[in-house]
Amino acid sequence: MPQRRIPVASIQTIAHDRTQFDAAWPRIVAAVDEAGRQGAKLIVLPEGTVPGYVLGTHPVSDRQLRDAQDALAACARHHAATIVYGTARPAGETMLNAAVVIGPGGQELGYAAKRFLWHFDRRWFAAGAELQPIETPLGRLGVLVCADGRIPTIAATLVDRGAELLVMPTAWVTSGRDPLALENVQADLMINVRARENGVPFVAANKAGVELASVAYCGKSALVDAGGAFVARAGERDAEIVFGELELGGGRATRSAFPARPAPLAATAVARIAFTPSSDALEIARLEPLAAQADANVLLAAGQASCATAGEREFEIGGVRAAAIRWETLRSPRGLVAARLGGIDLFVCSTDEEADWQVPFVRTRAAELRAYVVLFASGGRAFAVDPDGTVVAGTFEGYRMAAFVYDRARTAATLVAPGTDVLAGLREAEAIRARSLPAEAVV
Repeated sequence: MPQRRIPVASIQTIAHDRTQFDAAWPRIVAAVDEAGRQGAKLIVLPEGTVPGYVLGTHPVSDRQLRDAQDALAACARHHAATIVYGTARPAGETMLNAAVVIGPGGQELGYAAKRFLWHFDRRWFAAGAELQPIETPLGRLGVLVCADGRIPTIAATLVDRGAELLVMPTAWVTSGRDPLALENVQADLMINVRARENGVPFVAANKAGVELASVAYCGKSALVDAGGAFVARAGERDAEIVFGELELGGGRATRSAFPARPAPLAATAVARIAFTPSSDALEIARLEPLAAQADANVLLAAGQASCATAGEREFEIGGVRAAAIRWETLRSPRGLVAARLGGIDLFVCSTDEEADWQVPFVRTRAAELRAYVVLFASGGRAFAVDPDGTVVAGTFEGYRMAAFVYDRARTAATLVAPGTDVLAGLREAEAIRARSLPAEAVV
């Protein structure tokens, strides 16, 4: 399809548990109707809207599921809109955490089931096994559910298969570490990177409030353009309808990957690594004794990260297995996956591109892969990010050498929630992709 702009609404609801669903449902339908009256042609509702996110052990009512879909189908027909909503969906003896797409004629156009189950999801949901866009009159939608957004290759595969817009019903939770700023790494960081690295817009619909006194949501439902900028974003606490226009049909992002081979782990499990943005041999020679004085095992200089002459490569630094990569590879969603699955957990890169996006991309890669990343940028800035996605050290102005502790135990801690392993998620996403692609397309 050619480039075009479509009016979109993301509906942020107040959380309800499944026992409150019948009372909450009229307000949700009213919000959908309001979005339609305002002219939205794509309307997105959160994960687990029907009947709730925390299902527990009691059977889900077929009547609730059927009546909810019928009500949304009527809204879709009335407003000639496409609606995407999160719902429990029976599948034989199992239940799926699904996002169902209803077309403007009221018919179901397809659904996507959550592939990367989060924490207690797996107590009542089975994982989805498909990665295909859904055809709609608006264009091809790449539909994913909540934690699917933490696995970079899920969104990338949907886009590679033709998705023009990423749509995510979600239940972004928050720890409440700071009740004045409800954090969530996807809401605060990854959603923008997902849009930019794939070159397509992204819509997320989340909840606000608390479910069953034990699951807190951060709000922040959002519309993000293909460049990664917020078009509109909700607050953290209230029900809200987020409106905006998104442009579809732009060019697809290019891909690059570092094809690492599995290899034994290096001997060193803990190392203190100093680093400097300098490539000057004399300055590096002056800094080396200062690095030793600071108890660093090694000094990593910008030249070791450069791929200009030696190209992308594996190397050893202070007894740690590392990879020097290009910026194009770091910013590609599949770029570091093979290397990480092959055992590399320290990446270094040198670039002066996309200055405003360097920190978001590096933080996202480190967090989603549970790896350390060091970036050398222009202007004397270099910084290191740990497996939590936190910038832990960096140089500036006259501060020419910084240091951080590499600890393999932290990169080995790939459980980001109980029972939720990011490396297992990466492997499964690649397996889904491979078994449903033509052989010549699996690269």
